[in-house]
Amino acid sequence: MTPDALIAAAVAWRDQDPDAETRDELDAIITDARADRATALDELRDRFGSRLVFGTAGLRGVLGAGPNRMNRVLVGQAAAGLAAFLRARETMPSIVIGYDGRKNSAIFARDTAEIMAGAGVRTMLMPRHLPTPVLAFAVRHLSTSAGVMVTASHNPASDNGYKVYLGGMDHGAQIVPPSDAAIAADIDLVAQTAVLGDIPRSTGYLTCDENLVEAYIAETAEAGAAHAPVSFVYSAMHGVGWETAHRVFVAAGFGEPGRVDAQLEPDPAFPTVAFPNPEEPGALDLTLAKAKQLAADVAIVNDPDADRLAVAVPGPEGEWRRLSGNEVGMLLGWRIAERMQNLDVDHGTFAASIVSSPALAQVARKFNIDYADTLTGFKWISRVGDLAFGYEEALGYLVDPEKVRDKDGISAAVAFLSLVSELKSMGKTVDDHLLEFAERFGAYASGQISIRVTELSEITSVMAALRVAPPRKVGALTVDAVDDFSGGFAGFAPTDMLRIHLGDSARVIVRPSGTEPKLKIYLDAWSVEGSGAKRQEAARATIKALDAGMRKLVTT
Repeated sequence: MTPDALIAAAVAWRDQDPDAETRDELDAIITDARADRATALDELRDRFGSRLVFGTAGLRGVLGAGPNRMNRVLVGQAAAGLAAFLRARETMPSIVIGYDGRKNSAIFARDTAEIMAGAGVRTMLMPRHLPTPVLAFAVRHLSTSAGVMVTASHNPASDNGYKVYLGGMDHGAQIVPPSDAAIAADIDLVAQTAVLGDIPRSTGYLTCDENLVEAYIAETAEAGAAHAPVSFVYSAMHGVGWETAHRVFVAAGFGEPGRVDAQLEPDPAFPTVAFPNPEEPGALDLTLAKAKQLAADVAIVNDPDADRLAVAVPGPEGEWRRLSGNEVGMLLGWRIAERMQNLDVDHGTFAASIVSSPALAQVARKFNIDYADTLTGFKWISRVGDLAFGYEEALGYLVDPEKVRDKDGISAAVAFLSLVSELKSMGKTVDDHLLEFAERFGAYASGQISIRVTELSEITSVMAALRVAPPRKVGALTVDAVDDFSGGFAGFAPTDMLRIHLGDSARVIVRPSGTEPKLKIYLDAWSVEGSGAKRQEAARATIKALDAGMRKLVTT
């Protein structure tokens, strides 16, 4: 766009924006752009040269003015477009809307409720900020046509997002193609033809009552039970998990946790963490300090919208470590497999994202349970037929698919606390159980390299270089084969991902992050030789070698 066209687009956007903060923000940029200041024109190009893409993760981006930011105009267009999609899909559509504690989440949710009601969609708004799993539960519990959760999950404080679920034949799962493209087309049509102030609104929507939250708590508490008293610490990571999780823990018989008070209540600034993501270095520091102080058995952390779960345990020397998502996933899978066997359940499927450890597939084989790999994201895992358990290595777990068709960090916490309680009743620790896993199924170790970039072109360049000249070795390990998923592979839809096979004991997967400006590299190794301890040692050594080798490959 020319400078004049950029300024005209910005003025048109400002004039329909109901938010004084983003209007003032844009006014200042327009004034500087009219003075022909290059930085202001560059800022307008960034904000108006494109718009946030509505895809299978819905919308997610930095708060601010313009179509390439999260704001009330963009959300209003999204709500009107989604309403049009639902009305074309059903004669009497319905929707339930939830929101977390981030900046503008409640405002975006109410805007959505008013626009949905104005479009003739039967609309229900959650009574207050609540975890994402409660919204996902509500879509199924209330049998609505769709659900919207306003959240950016574990993204930085500057972000917000808009996640869409579909009911009916989609069973309350997140959107996938072709629905995402159809919704995006309806949103684009609204953006091209309507001014926000002209979109019909109504306050004739319902507010969900406490019975909905009580039903979630009661059903989630059934995911586990206390077999022996467990001392545990909990953090909500400045998010919305505490109130609901606390009530679930008490209902399940686990009592009161030690609290990380500084992180317990919602705070959109996330003041004690650089990134509100339990996987990030330093994010668990306060939790681990509290757990060590209390000599707890286990530490439980939810991310800000409580759909993810991080677990930390004490080691033999008293030092604490966070379990990897794969370790938690394979232990929960083993627990569920044993229960299926004990109950003589003769059906069910385990599933994990393709970047997760092969350990769950091995558990499924040993117990004669069907298994499926999926593309990354719970929108795929939750759609696996006859699902009994699913997880992804990024701390997402689905232990009760009949209740929720998305990852749920609260029900997973209850299930893991139950496992710790069972082990404690037998005089065992989680580390003892991991050793038993290695002895029964083989030792599986994993690692991850996340390279944050300022320009997405950096990721594109790395992926292109790996395709043009695939590595022959990663460190000292010889590459046997490279699977390129960009054109579709082994029944998977096309996606930007490479899988590198290294003999019969290791693999590496490389892909761009779907939610953040990161290149993600997943390392997996396994061993079935020797004792359980020897297997663990061998798998960990391979991961260390893979880490060094891949860092050298992608940074030189």
